[in-house]
Amino acid sequence: MLTTIVQRNHYQDSVALMVLSRAVSELPGVTKASAMMGTPANRAILADTGFNSSELATATPADLVIGIDAVDPQSCTDAAARADELLAEQGSAVSGTGTPQVHSLARARTLLPDANLALVSVPGVHAAAEARRLLEAGLNVMLFSDNVTLDDEVALKSRAEELGLLLMGPDCGTAAFAGVPLAFGNLCAPGSIGVIGASGTGTQEVMTQVDRLGAGISHAIGLGGRDLSAPVGGRAAVAALRALDADPATDVIVLVSKPPAPEIRARIEQVAQELSKPVVTNVVDGGSPAGPGGSGRDSGRRGNITAAPTLADAAARAVELAGVASFTPPKPDGPGDPDGPGDPDGPGDVALVGLFTGGTLADEAGVIVRHELGLDVALNSTGPGVVLDAGGHRIIDLGDDVFTRGRPHPMIDPALRAEEIVRALADPATAVLLLDVVIGHGSAPDPAGAIAGPIREGLEHAAAQGRDVRVVASVCGTARDEQGLDAQIATLTDAGVRVLGSNAAAARHAAALIRRARDRRRIPTPSPVPPRIAGLLAGPKVVNVGLAGFAEDLAGLDVSVVQWSWAPPAGGDPRLARIVERLLAH
Repeated sequence: MLTTIVQRNHYQDSVALMVLSRAVSELPGVTKASAMMGTPANRAILADTGFNSSELATATPADLVIGIDAVDPQSCTDAAARADELLAEQGSAVSGTGTPQVHSLARARTLLPDANLALVSVPGVHAAAEARRLLEAGLNVMLFSDNVTLDDEVALKSRAEELGLLLMGPDCGTAAFAGVPLAFGNLCAPGSIGVIGASGTGTQEVMTQVDRLGAGISHAIGLGGRDLSAPVGGRAAVAALRALDADPATDVIVLVSKPPAPEIRARIEQVAQELSKPVVTNVVDGGSPAGPGGSGRDSGRRGNITAAPTLADAAARAVELAGVASFTPPKPDGPGDPDGPGDPDGPGDVALVGLFTGGTLADEAGVIVRHELGLDVALNSTGPGVVLDAGGHRIIDLGDDVFTRGRPHPMIDPALRAEEIVRALADPATAVLLLDVVIGHGSAPDPAGAIAGPIREGLEHAAAQGRDVRVVASVCGTARDEQGLDAQIATLTDAGVRVLGSNAAAARHAAALIRRARDRRRIPTPSPVPPRIAGLLAGPKVVNVGLAGFAEDLAGLDVSVVQWSWAPPAGGDPRLARIVERLLAH
């Protein structure tokens, strides 16, 4: 029995809808259930999956649509009632933490008059307008939302520059100020190393590697993946560099970036050379197959800049420069132990498959694998989300926009990657599966546990077929994170995964296993900071606009936070919303 329920003007964020869909689907007598906002795209998805109805046709983007497929009328009625209960529970979840909930920016500013940051995670179609309002209200903005146009990003960052504010993003998943992680973040020891990242998991990897080496983090400033493109011009990167240079808590700066535009790279390097504090860089260069970092230019020291070929190396160099007394330089990450257990020795074609949740971790692995296996191909040249596809080897970034439309990021919901792991391990050509596991605030409660079952079953199935398949992984996180670093490593190890200390080490080891199987041989191994930004560096006071879970995390850290229970303006009609925005602007 199919039923479609439309609840008018009942906006819910994507994570709440994912939880609701899963919980209702698992009820007795329910075949499937799906909860979505009534946008045109979502209505088409619901119609394609069998929930087409006259009620669905009338839904607006501000309406919540719940589709239920049950075996009988009573099961359907029970499921609808349970959905109502879950919605009520979700509505009280944030208030249960003591976090104030408001329904307007004005009320948020009244309750938290010294707020200095807005964390925005509303749908992309509305994100630019809300970010603009928040900047004009005098708040730095971390724009977690994706699918914001390039023109809007340029306009927002130009305005932020004029106002002496930081605009981080769009698609900025990671930041931390004065020890407080925001969105996807890790609880790291406090220290003197500041991180700037045009990537999310790249920033997390540097932060957690610094923590493991006995040092600590002052701040981490996210930029968004397009900041170093030619149109955006590195506006946020320049502001972040100058802010950390003037910050008394920061002694060393690490800059992590995906491939920048050449002219913007030159500008950023010029700024870095002029700073009073040393800068360590890790720039993933996807254009040249010369090796990790792309060319000799990307390794070694040039004036004030020390270039590191991998994220782990960047962390180690920064810790060295910071002069942390407890730091013991690690042994160089080698290619693993090709002669020990875990080497695929089966005959025939052998392929390495990488399934990543972090874009920069995928890019770094692509650079390393390309170099180690001698693949003469540029990265990110095949299609969206495909970092490397050559010689039968594939590395996929499952966090790319092409995979997240209509569903949560895989760091929030590991289900997509679990499905891909099953497919990869069932492929007779797969010899090595390479994974990242990212823990911390914002990530799934047990990301390792979500994939351990599929890995174990896939390895058992491959062994029954006489195939020797190996799984290699790294965990990006710290012992302070709620999921527990040691627990995550133990879960993976118990499932048959070899866990290495960094993403770079895991990628090198995975490539070495392929080389061993293929070749049967061992592979050798400061100006003043604008006052509003300075206030943010002293510690964030946050207006959270969107995903309520981010506010819950901050409240758990005793951070001053107000949850703005945002809903789409003008009833979710984009055309009316633009008219309202223009009227308010005048």
